[in-house]
Amino acid sequence: MVIQTVATSQTPPVGSRPRIGERRNVRVQGRLTWRDASGAIRFVSVVTRDVSDVDAFVECQVPASIPLYRLVHFQVERSGRECAGLPAVLQRGKVLSAVYRVGPCRPATGTPQGYALRLLIEPSAAMASEPRKRTAHAVAH
Repeated sequence: MVIQTVATSQTPPVGSRPRIGERRNVRVQGRLTWRDASGAIRFVSVVTRDVSDVDAFVECQVPASIPLYRLVHFQVERSGRECAGLPAVLQRGKVLSAVYRVGPCRPATGTPQGYALRLLIEPSAAMASEPRKRTAHAVAH
């Protein structure tokens, strides 16, 4: 007699994880700047695919290989800073960010198609860029 047991995982599938911020489809040009392992400064032109007040997904215009968890400076080009839907923190200039997800690799080049960036901003700055919510206390006064 053979007894078989089946183990199931209680973790949600990758696609169903809740997002931290409200994603908006915004396509503006920008630039990533970082230091590689040898300390040399590297940069690459990118286009945003979507953004929120706390993160962004960018696609590289040329092949670039940035390691997971690398700190980068993300900057939207001046011409795109007035774009509707762009968070206020990205309209101001450079934002220190961390690569927290590397997109799938392109078969032709072997380099990632894009990078998910966590914007390393002060919590007060993130709150300032959100629309103010009216509370019962605010309405009463």
